[in-house]
Amino acid sequence: MDTQETETNPKGNRKKWLKRLGIFGFLFFLIKGLAWIAVAIAAWYGFKLF
Repeated sequence: MDTQETETNPKGNRKKWLKRLGIFGFLFFLIKGLAWIAVAIAAWYGFKLF
């Protein structure tokens, strides 16, 4: 039984890390995209947002 647990455990860890990486990647690109939209709006209004 120990061999089955050790064989499935690395796959579970890999899946867990891939899910975390996917969530991090999604959030990174979401924030990056929103930042570029903010830069485009600021450029449109001549950077007079503040």
